[in-house]
Amino acid sequence: MLVAAKTAGATPLVIACRNGHYDVAEYLIEKCHADLELPGSVMFDGETIEGAPPLWCAAAAGHLDIVKLLVAHGAKVNTTTRTNSTPLRAACFDGHLDIVKYLVQHGADIEVANRHGHTCLMIACYKGHIRIARYLLGLTASVNRKSVKGNTALHDCAESGSLEILKLLIEHGATMDVDSYGMTPLLAAAVTGHNHIVEYLIKIPHLVSRRERIDALELLGATCVDKKRDMIGALDLWKRAMQDRYHGDGPPIPKQRTRKVPAYDYAVEIAEPDRLDDLLADPDEMRMQALVMRERILGPAHPDTSYYVRYRGAVYADAGKFNRCIELWNYALDMQQCMLGRLNPMTQSSLFSFTELFSFMMGEEGKQTSRGRVVPSVEVTDILTVFNKAVEEVEQGSLTLERLSNVERDMNYLTRVMVITLHLACLLTRLLDHHTSTEEITKEIHGAIYKLVKLKIRAKSGRTMLHLACCKDVAILGRYPACQFPSPHLAEVLLRVGADPNLPDDDGNTALHLAAHARPCPAAVAQALLDGGAHLDLVNADGATFADLLKGQKAHELVNSAKYTGLSCAAARVIRQFKIPYKGVVPKKLESFIACH
Repeated sequence: MLVAAKTAGATPLVIACRNGHYDVAEYLIEKCHADLELPGSVMFDGETIEGAPPLWCAAAAGHLDIVKLLVAHGAKVNTTTRTNSTPLRAACFDGHLDIVKYLVQHGADIEVANRHGHTCLMIACYKGHIRIARYLLGLTASVNRKSVKGNTALHDCAESGSLEILKLLIEHGATMDVDSYGMTPLLAAAVTGHNHIVEYLIKIPHLVSRRERIDALELLGATCVDKKRDMIGALDLWKRAMQDRYHGDGPPIPKQRTRKVPAYDYAVEIAEPDRLDDLLADPDEMRMQALVMRERILGPAHPDTSYYVRYRGAVYADAGKFNRCIELWNYALDMQQCMLGRLNPMTQSSLFSFTELFSFMMGEEGKQTSRGRVVPSVEVTDILTVFNKAVEEVEQGSLTLERLSNVERDMNYLTRVMVITLHLACLLTRLLDHHTSTEEITKEIHGAIYKLVKLKIRAKSGRTMLHLACCKDVAILGRYPACQFPSPHLAEVLLRVGADPNLPDDDGNTALHLAAHARPCPAAVAQALLDGGAHLDLVNADGATFADLLKGQKAHELVNSAKYTGLSCAAARVIRQFKIPYKGVVPKKLESFIACH
């Protein structure tokens, strides 16, 4: 029992193998008969690896002596972690060639891939371990095998910048395949800014066509602008691409005309070589050229397209050009909601960035930025635009989850998007107090929040929007006073547009119970809930009322209990207190009312 027990998710043998304690491992195996296959949770490079067998831990940590000990006592060499990573793959990841050879000699399968479809060869290429890559290729490892997302070992080399391994792969027959985004290894190198990889590949005509060569040079130029801030280098690359486009082998390849995008300031790609030099006098135009070029080559579905649009918006925000930032970020958000699956982390990130930006602007309105610009007031229409997109993400994300089985359904992403949406709603409710707020604006804000409430979507633990608004631990913007939770402003508006204050979550807590957990309970929130119809004496799953949860604070000091205790509630309490039979005696609809008191 002791040898099989786990501390922080790991058995003694797993801990000994992870940390290289040979004598301890030997004792546990030979004297205590520890289970060689019993997995545990271990930390590597700050990441928790779940379900790691002892052999995997020893191989990943580079302890050859313990690897030999385990194999000698019958450990299975192809056992895997929860993500289907083998001990061999773990050794390839950190470059332990001696362990790689030993495991292969004792039956390790070099082609077992993890759950993402990444093989031992792929990870060795990505991490730049040329000796391991050469050894695996000598064992005829599949050089063109694809992962779940369609990338090959050649993609991994191009992304990591390992030119020598890339040459080795080509010698062994690697081909220029595309991944699920339509990216070749050449474009992958251009996106990451590895000039040496691009320059090498474009000189291999049987691998790279003329059009692919032009796209790679143009994309590499865009990377120089946005990632390296190298305008001169970008211009040189664009000139080379233009030369190849109009004067290379074969007929000219005119630039594809793209639509004018307001977020890009209606920039149109330059198609005439003599106009390129003019860009140096207008860096802003050059940055827009890079965004237009990247979207044309990579397409809107590629994560880097929206990433660099967001990056450019952030740069504008730092410079005090908030309107340009908001315009670019909205364009990126539209792109993500159209191209990515619902509740995607990138979409969440975009929505959260908006929340931070708007909160900053509301808190710093009228003050000067470090660049000398005055922070403008936030436009209601700007927040409403993003809020409506967030509501759509909540609605569509919830529908997506409903189509999944209970086992596959993960509420974390939906809950996070709901919380971000509530922060935006909180900002809107703060604007209602602003001196510029009109009856029309009030109506529009209430209408937008009503659309959210009427969805009746529940977050993790069965919490409604009102629950979240009254919960302290949903605050994700602690340093901005415009977004403090629990929020009396938000709770009041949610109640006004139809939120039910007495709905319980999975633990039987109403919004009033969660407000009590805030410690200290904000009186304004409790008051708003009670004024909105919350029952003061409802009990949660533990039988606790609002007053029971205050712990040290007296209910009457927060609210006038007598004012909010109705005759029906008092009657229900008496029935429960004295265990008076009521089922089948009172009308059916009253039974649940009595039961929760």
